[in-house]
Amino acid sequence: MVAAARDSDLFGGLDAFAPTGAALAARLAAIDPRAYARTRNYIDGHVTGLSPYLTHGLISVPEVIAHLRARHGVALDHKLVFELAWREYFHHLWSRLGDGIFEDRRAPPGRGYRCEVPADLRAGATGIPGIDQSVRTLYNTGYLHNHARMWVASYAVHLRKVHWRAGADWMYGHLIDGDLASNHLSWQWVAGTLTGRPYLFDAANVARYAPRWACPRSAVDRSYDALAALAQAGTDVGPDHPDAPGIEEPALLRAPPPDLLPLRRNLPDGPLALVHPWALAEAGPGRVGVIVADFHRRHPWSARRWGFVLERMGASCDTTLVGSLHDIAEALAGRELVATATLNPGYRELLAAARAQLAPAPRFFDNPREPCSSFSKFWLRVQPKAGV
Repeated sequence: MVAAARDSDLFGGLDAFAPTGAALAARLAAIDPRAYARTRNYIDGHVTGLSPYLTHGLISVPEVIAHLRARHGVALDHKLVFELAWREYFHHLWSRLGDGIFEDRRAPPGRGYRCEVPADLRAGATGIPGIDQSVRTLYNTGYLHNHARMWVASYAVHLRKVHWRAGADWMYGHLIDGDLASNHLSWQWVAGTLTGRPYLFDAANVARYAPRWACPRSAVDRSYDALAALAQAGTDVGPDHPDAPGIEEPALLRAPPPDLLPLRRNLPDGPLALVHPWALAEAGPGRVGVIVADFHRRHPWSARRWGFVLERMGASCDTTLVGSLHDIAEALAGRELVATATLNPGYRELLAAARAQLAPAPRFFDNPREPCSSFSKFWLRVQPKAGV
């Protein structure tokens, strides 16, 4: 029997994510940069739990780094800053490649990939404890430690022959912190289509970093040479135990649940500030929430994630508009819209259609004009300019 993960293991000793300024402040206060650098790779290690707040714009990377430097004197070459730079690297690629991030950047190292996630993996019923507990954790919390995300992606792509795009779409929908750039490009990195080198893991890796999820005598209990050969082959190894018990996958919804929508009111008078799922920091009069149906039909969310976003909108906005890009732009026609920003190109279309002023997206590191083909090249470009 696999020991279930405790919330305190998953959320840095804090309760599950709440879309409030108080919850964000608690997470900032709980950051221990030394513990992070020492234990971050362990499933129960000290992580920040800031990713949902970064994804949904309650705080930005520059603000997090400013906090780390002011409170902890963190240098810009610290491991925590380095990981934040990875986030900005993925957004650098998204800003330069657009929908190109959803396509193979390099030829895949193997063959025989399929365009759907097998039912046993979706049900957390592969018979491999480290994979099955990861899936259960993802569904039960809307969150997954980065190491576990890599294990699931590697298993799905290299052993079950799932094309990375199908796996990335599946995982994205269930993550509260689902960020299209970070999630899909991370899957590409694991698949070997981003940098050309696939990421593989073995049972010993799981036993070291997640001993309660250990998986001896399983499909991943092989040498790295054997795993690399499987990655290049076109054969799905199948589930370890076809009769392993599974769980029901939560539905992914292409529109917000009506019972979670904030009360619709008339638009307030005066200038309006648009509050969308990637800019939830602001609160106060003149705030109008917007949900673009076109985007979410392409990228559905779990009810848990809809709840996070809509609870915040309900608390911070005068009213919320839900509809097509065209309908929302019409509803806002003729109104003065104050500057707003987004890291999400899909929502940038709305801001342009509504003739909103578009403020620069918040970044700490420079955004090179040409897309950097690897993080190391990006880091070499931006590191000196960050004052390291």
